[in-house]
Amino acid sequence: MARGSKRGDSGRMMATRVRSARGRPSGSTRWLQRQLNDPYVQKAQASGYRSRAAFKLIELDDRFGFLKPTSRVIDLGAAPGGWCQVAAERCPKGRVVGADIQTIDPIPGAEILELDIYAQDAIRRLEASLGGLADVVLSDMAPATTGHKRTDQLRIAALAEAAYDVARQLLAPGGAFAVKVFQGGAPAELTAAMKLDFEQSRHAKPPASRADSAEMYLVATGFRAAMREP
Repeated sequence: MARGSKRGDSGRMMATRVRSARGRPSGSTRWLQRQLNDPYVQKAQASGYRSRAAFKLIELDDRFGFLKPTSRVIDLGAAPGGWCQVAAERCPKGRVVGADIQTIDPIPGAEILELDIYAQDAIRRLEASLGGLADVVLSDMAPATTGHKRTDQLRIAALAEAAYDVARQLLAPGGAFAVKVFQGGAPAELTAAMKLDFEQSRHAKPPASRADSAEMYLVATGFRAAMREP
């Protein structure tokens, strides 16, 4: 059970504390307490976003400016839908397609596909739903972590490379690509390829990404379409 937040003498909101419940693992209690006291969780709830991750995209776009009002956007690993919500808001005259192996509830302004990006027909389905090539490909995909650092780095690196394979096939000239990686986990081949295929490629850790998280993002802009594989 969570105790209600109170105001201290200074008027600031005091942290919510969570009592341990019988049968609840201590890790779950710590996670719940962190969620209840996370300002981005509170902002997401107040703003109607499905997850705090929405603010990661907002902050990345505020910095790099890749989402335009007319942008055609593909969001890979879109569940639960926070990034699609932001893309739909920022690209009101464009088109947004979210894809995930999980079922996602409908999102106003976005088309949702239940799709495995490793499937043979994934590229065809994404392009058909978008109605052509994409201006932006996003990927906030992350694997279930094991707690073993090297294994987790390899898993997220594989997802980043798979997302990049989709981006290279579906991006229009001048397009942008943003993908989650782990610190120290982005394959050298991936970063080298992105530097060749885009005019600019940079690492970024948005403020909404928790300080104790190893995640960061590679953001590339100015896709050189001539480099697209046949």
